[in-house]
Amino acid sequence: MKLFTCVGIWPRMIPFHLQKTNPAHKCCALLHFKWSSTYQCNMSTKPKILISHTEIPVSALDILKDKYELIFSPGIPRPTRQQLLKDAKGVVGILWYSKERIDKEFVEAAGDQLKVVACCTAGYDHVDVPLLKSLNIKASNTPGVLNNACAEIAIGLLLSTSRNLLKGYKAILSNQWDTVRPAWMWGHGLDNSTVGIIGLGGIGFTIAKRVQAFEVKKILYSGRSEKKAGKEIGAIFVPLDTLLRESDFVIIACALNNETKHLMNKEAFQKMKPTSILINISRGDIVNQDDLVEALQNNVIWGAGLDVMTPEPLPPDHPLTKLPNCVLSPHLGTQTDAVTWKMAELTARNIYNALNDIPLLTPVW
Repeated sequence: MKLFTCVGIWPRMIPFHLQKTNPAHKCCALLHFKWSSTYQCNMSTKPKILISHTEIPVSALDILKDKYELIFSPGIPRPTRQQLLKDAKGVVGILWYSKERIDKEFVEAAGDQLKVVACCTAGYDHVDVPLLKSLNIKASNTPGVLNNACAEIAIGLLLSTSRNLLKGYKAILSNQWDTVRPAWMWGHGLDNSTVGIIGLGGIGFTIAKRVQAFEVKKILYSGRSEKKAGKEIGAIFVPLDTLLRESDFVIIACALNNETKHLMNKEAFQKMKPTSILINISRGDIVNQDDLVEALQNNVIWGAGLDVMTPEPLPPDHPLTKLPNCVLSPHLGTQTDAVTWKMAELTARNIYNALNDIPLLTPVW
């Protein structure tokens, strides 16, 4: 019997402070790592579920391990598409951490027995949902779970960009700390400002609640329709053009789709204030990056803070990395221990439900 060896370092999925202070957590992780490498074999008669990464919280696997054979796609730092296509053969469910597209090629590689694709993400722009729906393959995502974490990153980028935190750090390292000049490192405060949020869904609404604490003058938002939640916090629904013209800070929190791809382009930047700042915590392709680089280089807008880019990972020699008025973070929106656990558990529960004729908790369709 050929055994599958799982490639991964399970303790990395346990909060560091718990690893040091509570050995039981670490032991639990290590023991489950042993389970995944010992009991996953080619001769199992259990239905198979593909898991597209090896660093999965134990609690999520516990939901599935008794009834299903869990197939882990190996690869450091992530499996290739070719590996995923190979491992998908014969599976009934897919727990999807990858940004590779779930498309016709992938569905055909899996086979007619595929019943559910569960994304461990809020966005699902990498999934051909109409195709899955036409084949009666259930699909799910993880909305809501990550709202607070993504809002925190948005606020972090907002402050880092507007108050020159990265520039200040670099000034210290280069021995250019200049406290004599009164206008040194002038930035833009949030108090009495206008904040515009593109997309007032769960994440956008959570961001809006956070920025209220900074005593902003008003919050604008745009989208397909006015939201009841917006009225609850005094946010004003406006057309996108109005939001771009009036906002001191523009925060992208909408989904990526055909309507929003390259929504922020040269024309949009020219409508913004020259003192304005753009924040993107949604998807990189909502912004035309070439146009953004040009806008930042020519001071069409004052600055940008991005947690998402195209491609990801962003090459270290990309023009965005050379701009002093651009703050970048490597897609950290969901990267907290609690959120990782909750997203994985929700994804696993959606798979279990789909395979046992139970309604999905967060269906895409």
